[in-house]
Amino acid sequence: MKSILAIFGSLFCLNAFSQESPRSYVSYKTSEEIVIDGKADEASWKEAKWTADFIDIEGDKVPKYKTNAKMLWDDQYFYIYAKLEEPHIWATLKQRDTVIFYNNDFEVFIDPDGDTQKYMEFEVNALNTVWDLMLIEAYREGGPAIDHWDINGIKSAVNIEGTLNDASDKDHYWEVEIAMPWDALTEASATGKIPQNDFWRVNFSRVNWDHDLKDGRYSRKKDENGQFLPEFNWVWSPQGVINMHEPEHWGYVFFSDQKPSENIEFQIPEDEHIRWAMYSLYRAQKDYYSKYQKWANTVAKLQDMPVTVLNKEINPKIEVHSSGYNLTVESPFSGKEYLIKEDGEFLEYDF
Repeated sequence: MKSILAIFGSLFCLNAFSQESPRSYVSYKTSEEIVIDGKADEASWKEAKWTADFIDIEGDKVPKYKTNAKMLWDDQYFYIYAKLEEPHIWATLKQRDTVIFYNNDFEVFIDPDGDTQKYMEFEVNALNTVWDLMLIEAYREGGPAIDHWDINGIKSAVNIEGTLNDASDKDHYWEVEIAMPWDALTEASATGKIPQNDFWRVNFSRVNWDHDLKDGRYSRKKDENGQFLPEFNWVWSPQGVINMHEPEHWGYVFFSDQKPSENIEFQIPEDEHIRWAMYSLYRAQKDYYSKYQKWANTVAKLQDMPVTVLNKEINPKIEVHSSGYNLTVESPFSGKEYLIKEDGEFLEYDF
């Protein structure tokens, strides 16, 4: 399971490791008032482009129901709209900050700095019941979830084309519209600023369960041993693994100050490809530690070929110290120097 309780809860070549580049999206600035009613019928929404179709979380299967999203922003809010095709729209959870992914849901993940630390998660079901929380560091490092942290001032609405919790007919889709205040989101950003003409790391996930019907009531389907069948996880930017809590795989959202009618091109910066390579080594280092109960002190112990990014060889170095290690590299593209620590934090570093 990719979400909280269950974990707890472009070209780039790293020789043997290869993965699809994260997806990207240009979010345009709107000057009109966006009414959060779940319908996204303002002119700016109509002009905004859809994301690519959501894909299975591992990136190799086409989901049985279509999901797409759009994004906009202004000086107060980051706006998100999603349309989720679904012939059986149901939800039972009504208490805020309960485990929403026990219902079918839509989820938002945001890491402003792309350092896999202090990132935010938001979940909503078809009843518009929400769960919002902050992760101080990724679950894979045992980081705590700040479950009572709220996105103060958030607005969300759900519209249903069908009938909620009614098995007597076939539904069409449900749609979610969200306005996230920058005042809350920028708390997790090093700059504390709205990312105008800059990017943040973002991903969306849709959890979908096979269901049972008893006396006309929906519930998660169980197997013959009474265990819940595993859920489906459909995402915007594929993770390559069944785990949403690897933020280095999330997509790139560029916040353009142009109107939605403009056609801005966004290219993921070259140094971001170095970030992906370093996180691949970070994951390999974790595997090495699991096997040998110590950290590798050279990259050669993690792989036996040079590390190549965008056809350029890079020369990462590992320094093991008393509390962990530092993995460092100098970019051949920008000359900047980067570091990943044993807890996965990614830093621009002055040696």
